[in-house]
Amino acid sequence: MSAQCEIAIKQATGDPMNIFERWLTLWVFLCILVGIGLGQFFPTSFQFLGKLEVAQVNIPVGLLIWVMIIPMLMKIDFGALNQVRSHWKGISVTLFVNWAIKPFSMALLAWVFIQGFFRPLLPAEQLDSYVAGLILLAAAPCTAMVFVWSRLTGGNPYFTLSQVALNDIIMIFAFAPIVGLLLGLSSIIVPWSTLLISVVLYIIIPVILAQIWRSYLLKQDQTRLDTTLGWLGNSSIVALLVTLVLLFAFQGQAIIEQPFIILLLAIPILIQVFFNSALAYWLNRIVGEQHSVAGPSALIGASNFFELAVAAAISLYGFESGAALATVVGVLIEVPVMLLVVWVVNRTRGWYEHCEAIA
Repeated sequence: MSAQCEIAIKQATGDPMNIFERWLTLWVFLCILVGIGLGQFFPTSFQFLGKLEVAQVNIPVGLLIWVMIIPMLMKIDFGALNQVRSHWKGISVTLFVNWAIKPFSMALLAWVFIQGFFRPLLPAEQLDSYVAGLILLAAAPCTAMVFVWSRLTGGNPYFTLSQVALNDIIMIFAFAPIVGLLLGLSSIIVPWSTLLISVVLYIIIPVILAQIWRSYLLKQDQTRLDTTLGWLGNSSIVALLVTLVLLFAFQGQAIIEQPFIILLLAIPILIQVFFNSALAYWLNRIVGEQHSVAGPSALIGASNFFELAVAAAISLYGFESGAALATVVGVLIEVPVMLLVVWVVNRTRGWYEHCEAIA
């Protein structure tokens, strides 16, 4: 392992959780209340913000998304891809769950619950949009946030770094085709031009800018990069929360009229998280991987790059869409659910390693 990769691992893992990350669910709840309140009292102002678009991309949200995503991507060292061969079994399992199972299982759950069981309980005009939002959420695997979860399980940092770097590369090419395929299978109109613009704006350009900035800082001094990442540390979460205030200002009336929408949307997301994390954990046991790889593999297989999903949903369908709301529900439950998965992975370490010894 090169010294640069070791430094990248130290930067990416950092402290287990800062106050913004630890209380993310609380902040999201507060954003719901603040957003709904502001939307009711200042509807004209938020309608004006919603109309600030270029090529169907909302300008304020586009800027906020970059503030969310770029600091996270700066932590990724794509040089870690040379470590893929060292952990090929765990990498293979995670890629299988992330790209061959997760988006399709979520689409199935969305069809079953949104278009099936919950259909009478949800606004008919938003059903397709809710399905689209859930698909967008599942098609974007977690990036930098997963370093927190991996550290909490004692995960192998080399595996986590190489897996996240590989996922980012694959996402550039696979996100749009998978979303387009599943939307098409759901008989939902695929706005291909806006979808491709979203990929360019929220994946390709941020990756390029983040790596250029990272390289520039590293050429000056390692301390310079560390300092920059330090003051950028909370900017991602703050930008996310501001975006959520804007979104709930538009969604407020729908939530007031049907307050159980969030709960109904959370059910397929929860099932999907537990199914995919359990599947990845079990498959790593089958192929003979160590627990330090199986833990982060299960977490990467279950968590989402919700910043990208929120951005894409707003770009494709707008602030007032069910798709945007569905992706925000993913943000709302991300921290408590992933902490529960971390707890299960840690509690079953003895069972997992006992099975390893028997094998």
